[in-house]
Amino acid sequence: MDEKVKITMESLRQNGMEAFFLGSTAEVADKVRELIKPGAVVGTGGSVTLEQTGILDLLRSGEYDYLDRYAPGLAPEDIRQIFADSFCADVYISSSNAITMNGELYNVDGRSNRVAAISYGPRCVIIVAGINKIVPDLTAAIKRVKAIAAPKNCVRLGKKTYCAEKGYCQEIDSDEMTAGCTSPDRICRSYVVTGKQQRDGRIKVILVGEELGY
Repeated sequence: MDEKVKITMESLRQNGMEAFFLGSTAEVADKVRELIKPGAVVGTGGSVTLEQTGILDLLRSGEYDYLDRYAPGLAPEDIRQIFADSFCADVYISSSNAITMNGELYNVDGRSNRVAAISYGPRCVIIVAGINKIVPDLTAAIKRVKAIAAPKNCVRLGKKTYCAEKGYCQEIDSDEMTAGCTSPDRICRSYVVTGKQQRDGRIKVILVGEELGY
């Protein structure tokens, strides 16, 4: 664990979030199992990291009541209901677009279901993120989304946006948080900074010593 990770974890704890460090993805599923009671209702945000770390396989094991947004054959209304039910889940698991060394989570959402659940609703929120998500401050977090997270997610989701085509946001040089394209396919719509918490320990952040997700 390098100094940057240590500072970030201490800052998260000062902001009322629990913080854990794992050396590799192989440890993640077991740690998540420690944090979730069998039979718990669990929702998830859209995340490449959850797939890479085996969390989705764990949730589909039958140990939990998983609100599976990825289940085959779901109609748009089914997905909307899963998003609504996830807001009242026992546990919500997601990654984060960026985590600052000041102990803040920075997330940008298209449909807002993920940032809503992180902010309020589920009794417990577990954030899993690779060390590539750690940035010095919010200015760097904004830049990271415009340069990395949004373009790669737009490509993954097949969106027709400037960043999907060029590999970076058309407003990459702007420090304005919401500056971006006007495409109907734009996925950057809701911007949430999670700082000092009212309820200590509700949010648990697992940092993994590898590069994960976008």
